[in-house]
Amino acid sequence: MRVFGEGPSVPATRSGRASRPRLLDAFCCQGGAAMGYHLAGFDVTGVDLAPQPRYPFTFVQADAVAFIREHGAEFDFIHTSPPCQHDSDCQRIQGNTHPDLIAPTRAALESTGRPWVIENVRGALPKLRRPVLLCGPMFALETYRHRYFEAGGRLQLPQLPHPAHATPQAKMGRPVPPGHFGQFIGNFSGVALARRVMGVDWMNRDGIRECIPPAYTEWIGRGFLAALALRQAA
Repeated sequence: MRVFGEGPSVPATRSGRASRPRLLDAFCCQGGAAMGYHLAGFDVTGVDLAPQPRYPFTFVQADAVAFIREHGAEFDFIHTSPPCQHDSDCQRIQGNTHPDLIAPTRAALESTGRPWVIENVRGALPKLRRPVLLCGPMFALETYRHRYFEAGGRLQLPQLPHPAHATPQAKMGRPVPPGHFGQFIGNFSGVALARRVMGVDWMNRDGIRECIPPAYTEWIGRGFLAALALRQAA
């Protein structure tokens, strides 16, 4: 296990301890989910098996499932994005095979006693339990970018109204014409546009093609913190 950079500084209480609740971002990649939780008010630590030099917060290079089992209970909230290549349409078309990590990730999460989410793509729906769908226009983003979130550990997520897909979408890998939404997957064109649309200006193409827009996890994180504040005030 290797630990890198401490990430942005956060406010401290008079006792010297960080005032933000701690969040573990497992299978973190370049940190799209992490940025949303940071904006919501968390102190974020990411873990991934591969080096992630673009990750904007504290980063641990380690096996994510093992790290959750060993250290997950040290955090207030756990976000996981098990690699979605196993369930993605593109990978199936290409005949590629990848491990399915949803079940072992869930088992590790349930062992921690902490609230958690598992995020994944449409192809993983049969394996997810009562997930909610998030889509770009729910957050005024000019991309559809469907992602599904299963919640556990006494956490519940409401399903937001799903706006109609009224704006046409550019074809996969093609430049985005005026008046269209971009797909930003695969070997897409327009990295600068994708960074602006999704709010991920530190990422390269590899990170963008699989990332969660930070707006999605900022909404999840703010909802969790609001519910936590209500419980603490009761």
